[in-house]
Amino acid sequence: MRIAIEDLDVALSGRTVVSGVHLVAEDGEIAGLVGPNGSGKSTVLRTVYRYLRPHAGRVLVGGADIRALTAPEAARRVAALPQERGSDFELSVRAVVAMGRTPYKRAFAGDDPADRDIVAAALAGVGLAGAEKRRFSALSGGERQRVLLARALAQDPQVLVLDEPTNHLDVLHQVELLALLRAQRRTTLLSLHDLNAAASLCDRLHVLHEGHVVASGAPRDILTPELLAEVFGVRAAVIDHPLTGDPLIAFDHRSPATATRASAAARASTAAQTPAEAQTPAEASGLPRPTAPLTADR
Repeated sequence: MRIAIEDLDVALSGRTVVSGVHLVAEDGEIAGLVGPNGSGKSTVLRTVYRYLRPHAGRVLVGGADIRALTAPEAARRVAALPQERGSDFELSVRAVVAMGRTPYKRAFAGDDPADRDIVAAALAGVGLAGAEKRRFSALSGGERQRVLLARALAQDPQVLVLDEPTNHLDVLHQVELLALLRAQRRTTLLSLHDLNAAASLCDRLHVLHEGHVVASGAPRDILTPELLAEVFGVRAAVIDHPLTGDPLIAFDHRSPATATRASAAARASTAAQTPAEAQTPAEASGLPRPTAPLTADR
């Protein structure tokens, strides 16, 4: 099922957080949102699973405006794993995952054998088979993350929306989670801080900066040293991964981005003496001008 976000504006407490955002995830595609902290990734995702109402624009899921659907209809189309995990559930793991079946049940209806099979399969998929009777509140952070992902999978949605799904997971479980998402080939929109994980997992990336989409396209096309310097303020080389052939970003951890920031400050000073209409978006924001154009399919 295709997701299309059209000209999205969201304001929080009177401050515009995202503006004019346009992006897509095609049917069966894994699309990633990447960008620095505060760039608007979570805000965009929250509008998709109806936690936030946009000030302008709309979110289309399968051609339908997500705000026009009833709550059960929306929940059958979209399942979310938000960053906000909520309070500790004094419930069993099985009971938490079974919450994912709610959109398909009448009020007060119990689980049937099909529900139980779906819950068991979801737990097995995240590596927690046999954990049904454990208390959710007694789990580690990584285990809780996997239980909540299992709940989203038990919802059997056509679209998954995941906000930093690898948080709290060790390396093995990060790799297993990414492999699970890749194998499902379910339309997925997710945010990731780990750019190498995003490059490996995603069919398409949308780069956000200061509430705007500044680049969109295949990871290999847009994760360039120029973009990494401009948007993230870091020095990096992009090479082929020796095992998978995916783009691999090698960051310069020895040299902080001092030189990049100094260059940005110098450009900002120059831009202050230039008519605003003559400035590029990068110059107007005080960012260093890229040496190659950014890719955008806006």
